Amino acid sequence: MSIGSNGSLGLIVMNNCKELGVKVDAWIKEIRGEDPNSPSYIIPTEEVRFNNGEGKVRILDSVRGKDLYILTDVGNYHCTYKMFGYDNRMGPDEHFQDIKRVISAIGGKASRITLIMPLLYASRQHRRKGRESLDCAMALEELRNLGVDTIITFDAHDPTIHNAIPGTSFENVLPTYSILKNFIANEGDDILKDNMTVISPDNGAMERAIYYANVLGLDVGMFYKRRDHSRIVNGKNPIVQHEYIGGSLEGKKVLIIDDMIASGQSIIEVVNEAYKRKATQIYAAATFAFFTEGVEKFDKLYEEGKLTRLYTTNLSYVPEEYLTRPWLVCADLSKFVAKITNTLNSDESISPLLECTSRIRRLMKHN
Repeated sequence: MSIGSNGSLGLIVMNNCKELGVKVDAWIKEIRGEDPNSPSYIIPTEEVRFNNGEGKVRILDSVRGKDLYILTDVGNYHCTYKMFGYDNRMGPDEHFQDIKRVISAIGGKASRITLIMPLLYASRQHRRKGRESLDCAMALEELRNLGVDTIITFDAHDPTIHNAIPGTSFENVLPTYSILKNFIANEGDDILKDNMTVISPDNGAMERAIYYANVLGLDVGMFYKRRDHSRIVNGKNPIVQHEYIGGSLEGKKVLIIDDMIASGQSIIEVVNEAYKRKATQIYAAATFAFFTEGVEKFDKLYEEGKLTRLYTTNLSYVPEEYLTRPWLVCADLSKFVAKITNTLNSDESISPLLECTSRIRRLMKHN
């Protein structure tokens, strides 16, 4: 096993991230040229829940002097526990509490702690409107104070949230290359050479869409959401109308870009609007796909010939039955996470891994 100046590598994989964690462990062995049957880097842990809902975490092996990487998925709603005899689904708050329990169990014995949290906890509550809580910033401060040295997240809803902890290492990793690689592999080499426009579903995702358009040499457009700020429905101001800013979509292929799909209502409405404007093929891509209200509406879009394909990643939990849908493609980023982990443990810069523009251009040139 390779040992960096910060100690030998140890992976702490939370229960909410077991499948991804096992893949990352296997990739690290392959990257290091080790036998697949060699000892795992995963340090065994036990997440315990008492029947009143309280919990604790036990680490079942030594972590003294190790360079630890905690891997967690705070968006995994499939995890359950018994509370007063009832099955209770774990939400982001409970997952975050377990992260703190793990750090507490480490007890200052590790040489370095890196938290790999692909879906940033409370990332949608990244700013304050009036007298609201500022959950994400408070969580980052708490992690820093608990002794986390580095936080690695993917496609943060608002990357400027790093300003909450300016003295702590914080990496916002973009999975753009992996998504595009899967997109080209599935749709064919010529998909991006045809008449295509990149679309942002709102002004918040515009910077992301502009990046895709620039690196791919495509046109860009945006749908602007007009909201009714006098009402709150399901925790948000309802959308009254979508206004489109950009060139004509008639006869064009469309790629809608966003960081996450929650209920999916915004994406669904943009797909319908693009279809009304006579787009020929409509694709969507989002790093995280939660489908909080199920996938039946997406099934309908596909059956009606409106949605061609939706691309996402395995960085957060997607139910197995959803992955069988013909319109859904899930990019596996376990190798990428393993490369980041291995590089950091080897005391090398991860900047070449984070810089995806040149890799995308090489991909385009190759195709």
